[in-house]
Amino acid sequence: MTMAQPEDEPAVSPVCVIGRQFVISNPLEVIVETNSKGSLLVTDTNHKVILKAKECNTIFHHQFLLLHADDRPIAMARDKLMTGHKRWKVYLGDSVAKSDMIFSTQAAHAVRSKTNVHVFLANKKRKKDAWDFMFKGSWSKRNCTIYMGDSSNIIAQMRTMEVSENVRFSKDRFMLEVFANVDHAFIVTLIAIVDATKSSTIRDRVIEVVTDGVIESALGLGP
Repeated sequence: MTMAQPEDEPAVSPVCVIGRQFVISNPLEVIVETNSKGSLLVTDTNHKVILKAKECNTIFHHQFLLLHADDRPIAMARDKLMTGHKRWKVYLGDSVAKSDMIFSTQAAHAVRSKTNVHVFLANKKRKKDAWDFMFKGSWSKRNCTIYMGDSSNIIAQMRTMEVSENVRFSKDRFMLEVFANVDHAFIVTLIAIVDATKSSTIRDRVIEVVTDGVIESALGLGP
């Protein structure tokens, strides 16, 4: 089952964020697999590896590298720990130099389980500048869409897998369609950022729950 771009939507101009080599003229449908070790694997429908994301955290940063199938670095994404801002910055290759920054993401206020992430290209100078892309939907239901700016122009979509599509069906796998002329490395990086953010949030909650103060509060024993 292929998610076709709505016919009443205007054609989207080529979207190139990370590199022209990742922009192809046809829609690209891939399988995305996540796991608890902080890695992400992207394959085509024949299970050939296309891209990978591997966690490489430091003391001060939660970060991962987006890689080619042969482990060559494509982009570095990092989020400063203990700030609470959930603002990721993405750099070209394995660099973290300011001059190599490509884009950044900022988690917007979300309602309940909805995910809402704004994406800003590196040329944005002010915090009040409008976002260039938006990631929106329900991550837990694997039902998210990526839009151009604050518009209805869709450039990529996620959906759950059907059992018949993969004999190794798992809740940690889902389908992703990147529309024609859209940088699929950019889209996968956004997917990996949201996955990393959700995973780190769960880990943070577990840490909080096992502290005495939180347990006492939950039991009604606190002040």
